Amino acid sequence: MDVPAHLAHLTGTPVAHLHPLGHSHAWTLHRADMTDGRELFVKAIDDTDSGIDGILTAEAAGLRWLATGHAGLVPTVVAADERMLVLPWQPPQPADPTAAEHLGHNLATLHTLHPETLGAPWPGYIATLPLDNTPGTGEWGTWYAEHRLAPYLPAAAPELGRDGQRLIERVIDRITDLAGPPEPPARLHGDLWSGNILWSRGRALLIDPAAHGGHRETDLAMLALFGAPHLDRILGAYQDTAPLSSGWRQRVPLHQLHPLLVHVVLFGGSYRGMLLAAAASALAG
Repeated sequence: MDVPAHLAHLTGTPVAHLHPLGHSHAWTLHRADMTDGRELFVKAIDDTDSGIDGILTAEAAGLRWLATGHAGLVPTVVAADERMLVLPWQPPQPADPTAAEHLGHNLATLHTLHPETLGAPWPGYIATLPLDNTPGTGEWGTWYAEHRLAPYLPAAAPELGRDGQRLIERVIDRITDLAGPPEPPARLHGDLWSGNILWSRGRALLIDPAAHGGHRETDLAMLALFGAPHLDRILGAYQDTAPLSSGWRQRVPLHQLHPLLVHVVLFGGSYRGMLLAAAASALAG
């Protein structure tokens, strides 16, 4: 794809300079200096016939949906289509403890603005994998088992072996007992590991969402999975704003099962041990 030409077409402004930033998964990343003085971040896909032709429109939909809950938490979508996503350029900075506290407060505020259903009204993706956003109005645990765990189990099974697969199936079988007290759906980022927090200009922005209505503990469990900076400050501010239900720490492994299953499918058996340990912890509850 001719990235400058397509960017100019989407934004209505010629490109002065395009700076490559590498690639991630199936897309390339760029910083663009526009002739009108704007600096933009660009994510571009060359081949939209690869089975991920809706991935950037899903990301744009998620960002816009999250912005209706808390505009200050996510970048504004400048433009998007199936081949390109354009956001304002945000110069990255080191993680800031004060910004982390604001993130905890803002995330709690976002989570208390409840969507009508679980899931989302668009087909989702997490990384390059389809994400079943079928809306649901029942209990979160059943929806999570059916739409976040079971769909990835067949692809992960060769890495898990029969015993590992059965362990995940036991979680699915017991999901009603493990899910904790009922809560209304929360507006989730959905893939909130530390790499999807952009620290810039004294604040924390959430990027690359797999946004949907789900259980608010999911976002917090994902923050803990690979170690977010200043996590104690994030959680402290969150608890001050919207305290979590009793036993939430024991449920962290349950919420981490979905991203760990995704990692096994995408990256193989190196994540098998983490996944099965989380499953065992979830069952021990």
